[in-house]
Amino acid sequence: MRRHHDTPTPPPHPRRRRGRLVAAALAVAVAPLGALAWTAGAAEEPAEPAAVPLENLTVATEQVAQGLTRPTAIAAPDDGTDRLFVTEKAGTIREYAPETGLVDEPLVDLTDVVNGSGNERGLLGLEVAPDFADSQELYLAYTSLPNGDVTLARYGLADDSLEVLLTQEHPETNHNGGQLAFGPDGYLYWGLGDGGGAGDPDGNGQRTDTLLGTILRLDVSQSCGELAYCVPEDNPFVGDPEAREEIWAWGLRNPWRFSFDAADGSLWIGDVGQGAWEEVNHLAADGGGANFGWACREGTDEFDPGQCRDGAEFTEPVFTYSTSSEGCAVIGGHVYRGAEFAELAEGTYVATDYCSNSAWALRADGAGGYEDAVIGEFPTQVTAFGESSAGELYVVNDLPGQLHRVTFAETGAETGAEAGAEAGGA
Repeated sequence: MRRHHDTPTPPPHPRRRRGRLVAAALAVAVAPLGALAWTAGAAEEPAEPAAVPLENLTVATEQVAQGLTRPTAIAAPDDGTDRLFVTEKAGTIREYAPETGLVDEPLVDLTDVVNGSGNERGLLGLEVAPDFADSQELYLAYTSLPNGDVTLARYGLADDSLEVLLTQEHPETNHNGGQLAFGPDGYLYWGLGDGGGAGDPDGNGQRTDTLLGTILRLDVSQSCGELAYCVPEDNPFVGDPEAREEIWAWGLRNPWRFSFDAADGSLWIGDVGQGAWEEVNHLAADGGGANFGWACREGTDEFDPGQCRDGAEFTEPVFTYSTSSEGCAVIGGHVYRGAEFAELAEGTYVATDYCSNSAWALRADGAGGYEDAVIGEFPTQVTAFGESSAGELYVVNDLPGQLHRVTFAETGAETGAEAGAEAGGA
């Protein structure tokens, strides 16, 4: 049973997946990215040790399922089943298991409450409760009928219950955000776009009196007063009468996909650009209050001087690429912390673009910045990355409706079969 208080208390710490790998990484002095000087967009700690330099790392995918209808998000219950849950835009959730494949019948059907009209509306985000094995609860982000309000809700698989926790009016059909993720602090983070339209016409990105253009940080383990959740006491705008206290970070256009690094709790954000620059931001675990600059700036360039406020401090992106020549919409990914490819890709952040399919890889370079490389291609129209309960990566793609498993290799490395053939011929 949830507690009901007027003053929030810290939620239980979520179960940490891959505890052995995380502990091992810390034991060999993984670069504490949470301590970096993010306002300068710089990495001040030594680069994380890695067996394979980025220029020698390649990525590939293996299709493991098809028949999805416009998939939008992936989540994995930590309940010993190895399942993946995949959301479909219209309002359904499908279930996949490595041994049996994709289940035909939806696990959840919310098409009667989800507004899936337009290209960017629908069921957009999914996260499993940290205590899912006991509670059987899911957290969902979607645009609701009839008006397309962006909505955060809790769904109970045990009784098919749906509890709306928070809604925000959203004037246009695009830039809805939708990412959900529990942080290492046990709080739920939710990304919302700027409200849509071109150029942020209402100036939401540089406002803190609206939830639009932000990432929220919420304690959903309890409720406070009339709220169906509590605001953590250390959120950056707590006590500010002119700001929404739920806000953790702001100045975002459409933070479609973000993720936490399991090793240090830092936050990686892929923010979709207007038409010139796509960007990736990296925020320390204690980096609440960061302003990423939209719509005063797009990437590191000035976009709309009329939305630039005197004295504003912006957090620089750690990676940008040209929208016009290198893609159309960044799809934020994950830092790899799995076991199968740890010797190749441990600590490597991978992302892609919806149009170009480029596989971008980023690491701190140990000299105050980041190194990046294109390490291959992902399938066409990737909409989301996800992790299995063991930390292995998957992607889904939009109109092809497929689920793919991500693999890594070293350039020029011999496979076992090749090595055996050479040995046999010697």
